Amino acid sequence: MKAYLAILRIGDYRLLWSALVLNLLGDGATYAALAWITVEEAGAAGLGILGVCLTLPVIAGGAVVGPLLDRFSRRKLFIYDSVFRGLVVALIPLLAFADSLHVWHLYVVALVYGFLKIIPLAGTPAVLPELVPADKLQAASGLEATAMGAANVLGPAIGAGLITLFGAPNVLLLDAATYLLFAFLISRIKAPMGRPEPAETTGDAPQRPGWAPVFRLIVRDRFLLVLTLSFGAFNVSAGALVVALPWLAKFEFSSGPGVLGLMLAVMAAGELIGSLVSGAVQTSEKQMLRIGVFQLLSGAVLFFLIPTALPWILLGLALNGILSAPMTVLGGVVRMTRVPNEMRGRAMTLMRTVMAGALPAGSALGGFLLTDSHYHGLIIAVAALAAAPGILTVVLFRRTPFRLGVTAADDQQTKSDTVPSGS
Repeated sequence: MKAYLAILRIGDYRLLWSALVLNLLGDGATYAALAWITVEEAGAAGLGILGVCLTLPVIAGGAVVGPLLDRFSRRKLFIYDSVFRGLVVALIPLLAFADSLHVWHLYVVALVYGFLKIIPLAGTPAVLPELVPADKLQAASGLEATAMGAANVLGPAIGAGLITLFGAPNVLLLDAATYLLFAFLISRIKAPMGRPEPAETTGDAPQRPGWAPVFRLIVRDRFLLVLTLSFGAFNVSAGALVVALPWLAKFEFSSGPGVLGLMLAVMAAGELIGSLVSGAVQTSEKQMLRIGVFQLLSGAVLFFLIPTALPWILLGLALNGILSAPMTVLGGVVRMTRVPNEMRGRAMTLMRTVMAGALPAGSALGGFLLTDSHYHGLIIAVAALAAAPGILTVVLFRRTPFRLGVTAADDQQTKSDTVPSGS
């Protein structure tokens, strides 16, 4: 806990972390509300569409937002995005009050949410090295993941309670308010969080914003490439769960939103535990090996979801959360270290877009299979796909150390310096 107390003494980081908790708290409640309205109005097929609308636009949004994070003030982008999305989310309860709400309105809101989601998703790790010293990045990454876990524990519970008491559309008022609070807290941060200054570089290093140099950086760096592809495969399972959990609550257990909230909260509680533990651990040279082991185990425990009995499902979700959260924390340190600041906005966007782009594949697969009630086949497929890349990561990085402060460009420069001239 000393590592967390030390990082929270940094005022700017404390403001960013508080803003994230509020924003994610609203998001957790909003997902429960959107999913419940959709499953009541359109069934499993509608859930599949909603899942795609929430996740597929992240790809298109990443193509637009990535260069913006390296070209303009990151502070302003955070604020403008939060205010705009808060207003969009508030349209749902307004339409409900006017008795004009239709399912397609939910899809439109989900599309806007997905398109702009990459701004905080990629922007947060892009600004973290500006707010905290390098030796505290793992604690900062751990607390970022903890914020997600804590908010997701409370968010679905609050959402389920508000759905029961006031109806699902009203839950979206919470998210609209948290967006505005997020913008206010970001405005109070003293660090500039402005446009990154171009680094003094030589050779073929990038001199201006663009996707080609960032793509080359990731493809040529084994750390970044393996993280991106293996996490993308793992996220197929997450996309399938976006559809599977509301389907289980509605059609398998024949219960209300409380069971959906319970399943989401149990998984988020597991993520909270995993984040707290992994963030407090020192960064290691075996960082990538650890990530591979956690991915292998977190994919394997999804097989506990095969029996359609609530205790087994809750056990599988809890273990999956505990084991998958360290992947995010440890991987975040690797990404923030390996990417230089002047490319960090684009690189984080590209990597997270590829990883998040796997979510709609899982959602589409889940909606397709669950329409014909092929639940067991879905779970077997996504568990195997989630676990397999962990084995590959373990094999590739058994003897490859990770070092803080060494970027991918540093490694590539070292390799080129060791090549004898004329060879």
